[in-house]
Amino acid sequence: MLAVAAIASTGVATLCLVPTRVLLDQWAKVLSAHMRDIGRLGDGQRTIAPITVATYASAITWAPKIGDRFGLVIVDEAHHVGAECPSEVLEMLVADARLGLTATPPLRESAGALECHIGPVVYSLSIDDLVGDALAGFDLLTIPIRLTPEERMRYHAARSVFAKAFAAFQRAAPGADWAAFVTAANRSDEGRAALAGWRASKAILAYPADKRRVLRELLRRHSEQRTIIFTGNNATAYEVAREFLVYPITHEIGRTERARALEQFRNGDANALVSAQVLDEGLDVPEAEIAIVVGGSGNMRRHVQRIGRVLRPAPGKRAKVYELAVEGSIEVDQMNRRRRAIGSGAESYS
Repeated sequence: MLAVAAIASTGVATLCLVPTRVLLDQWAKVLSAHMRDIGRLGDGQRTIAPITVATYASAITWAPKIGDRFGLVIVDEAHHVGAECPSEVLEMLVADARLGLTATPPLRESAGALECHIGPVVYSLSIDDLVGDALAGFDLLTIPIRLTPEERMRYHAARSVFAKAFAAFQRAAPGADWAAFVTAANRSDEGRAALAGWRASKAILAYPADKRRVLRELLRRHSEQRTIIFTGNNATAYEVAREFLVYPITHEIGRTERARALEQFRNGDANALVSAQVLDEGLDVPEAEIAIVVGGSGNMRRHVQRIGRVLRPAPGKRAKVYELAVEGSIEVDQMNRRRRAIGSGAESYS
C-alpha cells in the first residue's frame, strides 16, 4: 500500500526490488490492480516497463543496462541491502527517490549499507503497536521435544566432537567469527571432523521422531485451518511433504507449480504448505492462521518474518505460532533469543 502511494505521489518511472520469485509475482499482481503494463525481471521473465518489478538476482544483471531509466527505486525486505541485495546494484541506479520497506530493520550498528543507499529510518512501529489493527492477535506456543535415547546419544557424540574443536579455536583466536572457524577447520582432519559433527548434530535436531509425532498431532488438530510449516532445510521440507502430503515450496519448485500451489492455498483447496526459507518473507495470505516452526535458527529477523506470514489481519482471527524445540539442545537457547526479540509472552505445552 505504501509503495503504491509512493509511485502515485512521485509520478516517475519506478523499479521495485524484491528478494524472491514468490514476491516478484505478488508485487506484480498488486501493482497491476492499480497501474498498467507492469514489467517483470526474474523467474524467466524479461519485460521492462515504466513500473518494473525485479528480483535482487535479476537486478544484478540488469542494473547496468537500465539503471538510468527510473526516478524511484523501492526495495522490499530492505534489511537485505548490502547482503542479498548488493550495494553495487543501488549504486548503478540514478534514482534519487528511494524507499525501503521491511518488517525487521537491522540493528543500528549494522545498518550502514541501508542508510547509505536508501536512507535513515523515517517511520517504524513494533509488533505490539500493530496487533489488533494492522496485525492479527496471536499466541506463541512452545512444545518441548524429547529425543529418543538413541537420538540423544548420537546428538551428544556429534556435538561433543564439534564443541571440543570450537572451544579450542575460540581460546586460540578470541573474537574470531564463524567464517574464520570454518576456514581454519577445513585445514585439518580434526577440524573437518568437527564440522562433520556440527552438521550431524543439526541433522538430528532437524526432524527427530518426536517432532514428527507432534507435527502429526498439530496438523490433525488444525486440519480445517490454513497452516504453514517452516523447516530448517529443504531436505526436511521434502520429508514433511511426502509424509503428510502437503505442498513443498522451495527454490527448486518451478514457477507454474509454485503459483498453482499458492493459489490452491489461498482459495482453501489446500490447507497446508511447507517451506524451509522461500515463504519466510512476503507471502500475503490473510486466511493463514497457524504457523508450525519445526526447525528454526538463531536468526531473530527470520523468525519475525516467519511469524508475520500468519499475522495478516482477518475478521475474528487469532493466529497461533507453535515452536518445536528439542530439550537440552541449542534449539532452546535459539528459541529464547527469538522470543526476546519479539517481546511477547508465551505459553509452553508438553
